[in-house]
Amino acid sequence: MRVVDLIIKKRNGFALTKEEIDFIISGYVDGSIPDYQISALMMAIYFNPLNDEEKSILTTAMLKSGEEIDLSLIDGVKVDKHSTGGVGDKTSLVVGPIASAAGIKIAKMSGRGLGHTGGTLDKLESIPGFKIEVDKKDFLRQVNNIGLAIIGQTANITPADKKLYALRDVTGTIESRGLIAASIMSKKLASGADNIVLDVKVGSGAFMKNFEDAKLLAIDMVKIGSSANRKTVAVLTNMEQPLGNAIGNRLEVIEAIETLKGNGPKDFTELCIKLASEILLVSGLYKTEEESHNKVIEVINNGSALNKLKDMIKWQHGDASVVDDYSLMNEAEEQIELKYQENETCYVEQLDALKVGEAVMILGAGRATKEDVIDYSVGIVLNKKVGDCLKNGDVIAILHTNGKNTEKAIELLLEAYTLSSSQPEIKNIILDIVR
Repeated sequence: MRVVDLIIKKRNGFALTKEEIDFIISGYVDGSIPDYQISALMMAIYFNPLNDEEKSILTTAMLKSGEEIDLSLIDGVKVDKHSTGGVGDKTSLVVGPIASAAGIKIAKMSGRGLGHTGGTLDKLESIPGFKIEVDKKDFLRQVNNIGLAIIGQTANITPADKKLYALRDVTGTIESRGLIAASIMSKKLASGADNIVLDVKVGSGAFMKNFEDAKLLAIDMVKIGSSANRKTVAVLTNMEQPLGNAIGNRLEVIEAIETLKGNGPKDFTELCIKLASEILLVSGLYKTEEESHNKVIEVINNGSALNKLKDMIKWQHGDASVVDDYSLMNEAEEQIELKYQENETCYVEQLDALKVGEAVMILGAGRATKEDVIDYSVGIVLNKKVGDCLKNGDVIAILHTNGKNTEKAIELLLEAYTLSSSQPEIKNIILDIVR
């Protein structure tokens, strides 16, 4: 079998077989197939998209290229939640404890942030003492005992994906839907959960900018999950503006805690309730949407979800007192209020999530490269979002800064706002569900 023949075959619009895809992936991982041939193949795939069978075969080949996490020693139903990333997305810090309090086992390996989207691990590390590096034995013991753990990825999961992703980024093939679906699902399937709930973000602050592309990606991923005998649900959610009010690691942890106390922003709370409800449904332990929804509300109202977060913090060596005393997390040196200073009353028509994310990143809350050191204390709290009325003197947002790129961050934040004399329509946070 020659790689050049397979490149030509795909270039001419024919489907690749399992044997051919397995040959390509194993050869690329072991170094016998060079980057330039895989680059040519990915460009052929870009112009002649993978069919459903090819996507499933490719996902499995990538999955089998490394270790698979065995969660069989954990009692009960294990469900994993994955988000495609977005500005202000701290849902795992709320959804995980809710699902755990409702009886689901959440054994989650998460990632760090890169670019304008924050990583769950970075948020958790803003909690004093919190450890994201947990060995396998302690990880399994923690989930069996309290039903919840969020740790860093330690196993050599999907090395093929790491190599392919790096190459896609520099060859103009990053947007290939089949390659995106295989990349995400190979990692999710390798993580060992029984079932999967996907949060697919749509909008200016997300990887997928328009609804049509995002829904097709969601359909692809649900089909791949189903073909691997994992019940998979994809929830398409709005990322035209930041999620919630807080963006930045420490500030997002505070907002997550407040949401578990029942005091979260409306859009963020609605999304967390929906994702948690879908986790309960996909687990099979709850039979109807009403039943799962009511259980989610119950564990928030009775405090058991908040207690699960406390338990996780304690088990991972963090100071659980932060749940009641936010001053235990490092605060930024300065808080700057941005005020609306016009006599004419108006409304927020748009709030560009990407620009807000970039503003927070240059304050020091994000990374341009994986090696960058982040500042957990900085960020932005949005007082006004789409549909809100602005009057003279109203505080639009508050910057938490330690003096790095403050003026540029203010400039980006102001550019993110588009104002209007009439009140705009507010889009739903939940756009669609693919089952």
